[in-house]
Amino acid sequence: MTMLAPYACDPHASRGRRYPEPAAPTRSAFQRDRDRIVHSTAFRRLVYKTQVFLNHEGDLFRTRLTHSLEVAQLGRSIARTLHLNEDLVEAIALAHDLGHTPFGHAGQDALNSCLKGHSPDSAGFEHNLQSLRVVDTLEERYPDYDGLNLSFETREGILKHCSRRNAQRIEAREPGGVAHRFLEPSGAGPHARQPGLEAQLANLADEIAYNAHDIDDGVRSGLLSMEQLKEVELFDQYSRETLSRHPALQGRRLLFETIRRMLSAQVYDVIDATRAALANTAPDSAQSARRHPPLVCFSDEMALKSSSLKRFLLQNLYRHPQVVETTQTAQQVVRDLFAAYMADPAQMPQAHSDRFDQLESSAPANAHRPTKPERVVADYIAGMTDRFAAREHERLKGHVVFPA
Repeated sequence: MTMLAPYACDPHASRGRRYPEPAAPTRSAFQRDRDRIVHSTAFRRLVYKTQVFLNHEGDLFRTRLTHSLEVAQLGRSIARTLHLNEDLVEAIALAHDLGHTPFGHAGQDALNSCLKGHSPDSAGFEHNLQSLRVVDTLEERYPDYDGLNLSFETREGILKHCSRRNAQRIEAREPGGVAHRFLEPSGAGPHARQPGLEAQLANLADEIAYNAHDIDDGVRSGLLSMEQLKEVELFDQYSRETLSRHPALQGRRLLFETIRRMLSAQVYDVIDATRAALANTAPDSAQSARRHPPLVCFSDEMALKSSSLKRFLLQNLYRHPQVVETTQTAQQVVRDLFAAYMADPAQMPQAHSDRFDQLESSAPANAHRPTKPERVVADYIAGMTDRFAAREHERLKGHVVFPA
């Protein structure tokens, strides 16, 4: 392994696990986290969960699993050069989407609406919070605790966004824990808090990966054209560079080479910009690095180009009429499933309906319950793959919404 920089997360200095365990004889704490994530049920389900295009729309489109692998690859490459902890970056990257619902952001938005509509004081649904819930509570693999019992640093990286309200709820259960930074004052200074540099890197690698592969999938689907993409400075720059070296190149080879050059440029930009930020702030430990604004970053120029690409994809791909139509159908599937299970919990598998019944009868009215029945339903739906959710909807409603 590459020698770690002073500001990297050292597994020997980890804040540990919620349930103490003896160290593994052949693996670091973060390698152990990665292995637990890879062997989890939630990780396997990612192969049939949407990135942009639903699972039934084609075998070659990205899924949450392939996306997570691409994020891990990019993250490790950058971490190695910056002397950050590759294993921690990989663990965070592989786990960051474990809480995503079926049907991508459409499913998330629908489930959030269902929870808030059922109970106005509900925390709603945030996929980052659900990813943490998966690794902390919902995985059932070990005899002595729920969840995967991951290291603090991996859990912190998984929770990359969190509303203040939800952060307060986590803080009440885990004072000074993974949500604490969301309750600190913003800005630089001794009280400002960022996650570790490895978590910052995993977050930026996520952005680089989805921007690139959404271009690829958008063109493959026919919803984007190479001509349209000339509007995007970042794409056009490397398309012209490719053609200057390979004038006869066209079709998919031109697309792939352009995307490859885009990815390389962004990776090298992050390395250079982060090195400059580290040199300017000179953190001498992982903890001191947290007291600065994010240090793993793009240059200002690349940040503007990346933002422009994201705006283009929002307007031309994510809001494309064909995608919107599918999104609306997917949201209705989630709403129908939520209503059906709330009305008749016996429609869920025994383990889930038993949890529902136990929660309903375990406390008197107005008493605090750490998990409410609607959260049990949300957990079940969030764990579904696209195709399982579609099949369940067909079983419960009697018609097919996504023909094969």
